[in-house]
Amino acid sequence: MNDPGQFLEAGQQFHGHKCPAMPLGLRAGAAAMNKLGVGRAADGQFLALLELGEGHYAHCFADGIQMITGCTFGKGNIQQLGYGKFGLTLVDRATGRAVRVVPRAEAQAAAKQTPFFKEYRENGIPPSQVPQDVVTPLIDKVMAAPEEEILMLGEVFEYPLPKPLEAFDSFVYERCGDMVVEKYGRVVGAQRVCIPCQRELLSGEQA
Repeated sequence: MNDPGQFLEAGQQFHGHKCPAMPLGLRAGAAAMNKLGVGRAADGQFLALLELGEGHYAHCFADGIQMITGCTFGKGNIQQLGYGKFGLTLVDRATGRAVRVVPRAEAQAAAKQTPFFKEYRENGIPPSQVPQDVVTPLIDKVMAAPEEEILMLGEVFEYPLPKPLEAFDSFVYERCGDMVVEKYGRVVGAQRVCIPCQRELLSGEQA
């Protein structure tokens, strides 16, 4: 069984501050992995589909998911879907088995009524400046709560995926001197260029 408590300290160091949302991501990721019967990904074995959007509260949830599942931006196996929700679908690429887990709305609504949100976060105070005696009880509650009280865990379903492909072909564009992955190269006249240089060259032609 994957234990989210083993990742709390490292998750807080990675995340940069203490808050209840990152631990909630730890709990959600652990629940999904335990349902699938898998351990943390060392490579790109899983795909994490996060329903988060941009600029809304508790986005810290994503760092908890990354920490415990091993799905990271660098590995290219985490995607943000832009729904403005907190759902996670974790997919085992080897089998195509997947499960969706989402924090219970009533638990999230109750958390939003606490001083952490009402007195601090909603008034623009960064999480790192919230007093420890305000945030620590919330973290403790998230970590200790029975899974069924804070999460809704779906049934395992099939989510077939093509094998991930890693691109190794690349070239160096003389104009900027940067290495460019082949499939992101563009052609301007007789030159192969990168995307920013293409934009600059074309805007120069239009000026």
